[in-house]
Amino acid sequence: MAAKSKSNEIKITRLYDAPVKLVWDAWTDPKQVAQWWGPRGFTITTHSKDLKPGGHWAYTMHGPDGTNYENKTIYHEVEKYSRLVYDHGGNDDRPPLFRVTVEFAELKGKTKMDMTMALPTPEAAEQTRKFIKQASGNSTWDRLAEYLAKETEGKEQFVINRTFDAPISLMYEMWTNPKHFSQWLAPAGFNMEFIRSDIKPGGSTFYFMTNGDVKMYGKAQYLEMEKPHRIKYTQQFADEKENTSRHPMAPTWPETMLTTVVLSEEGPDQTRVTVTWETFGNVTPEELETFIKAKAGMTQGWTGSFDKLEDYLEKQA
Repeated sequence: MAAKSKSNEIKITRLYDAPVKLVWDAWTDPKQVAQWWGPRGFTITTHSKDLKPGGHWAYTMHGPDGTNYENKTIYHEVEKYSRLVYDHGGNDDRPPLFRVTVEFAELKGKTKMDMTMALPTPEAAEQTRKFIKQASGNSTWDRLAEYLAKETEGKEQFVINRTFDAPISLMYEMWTNPKHFSQWLAPAGFNMEFIRSDIKPGGSTFYFMTNGDVKMYGKAQYLEMEKPHRIKYTQQFADEKENTSRHPMAPTWPETMLTTVVLSEEGPDQTRVTVTWETFGNVTPEELETFIKAKAGMTQGWTGSFDKLEDYLEKQA
């Protein structure tokens, strides 16, 4: 059972499919950090970095709207491949916002990253949680997963995580029971209805989504299901007769997408959901480029669905 976080702390746990050295280097090499640090749409410029206790990392974050954010990280502990402790969010004109402790542990070739952000008060922690959610700050760690997948396997992936206040058994139900699944999966503003559903390994579904003006059909084929931890299925757009078709508003969107859902317990009544999306089967360079450029939109779409899931879970309580 995971220990409950102190009220003035924010905890984040991720499991990356890469050895510790690669994850550490991605964190500490400025050239690699520039490939993933910050929420989606942000870029960074490193001005100087001295990775040692008492050293600092000075950098500018560039927002998608053109706003620049000056940052200076002060390192307190640096244990290579194992641990970082630093103050985050300050610069020459303001004090740090919080202290961060990051621990890296290798698990059968993968890396578990445990991060704790300690703030002065519970109120400050709650404000920071809200800010991180509004700014899509946790997409930073999703971008790291995507960067590592590209470095280790040459794969282009989209990754998104969310932690829900629900036990893992209930969360598995949310993904595998059509009655529940249809209540939240569709993007914000859309409703979903299953025409046919057989959610099991080798099974398939046929469904439609509508917002009143647009009606879209889709189908899924279930490849793997390991209750209650893992679900893998392919998705395609379809016409009303279940024939495979293209995205009605994006003709160069890949024909087939592979969805992998991993559920992990973060406590007796908390479950972290990790969704990985990637192209499946034959894909043209144009389709792959469309997929890569659409990651911000995917974040928006999945965020809307996850918000609906949070609301739906509250109603089930």
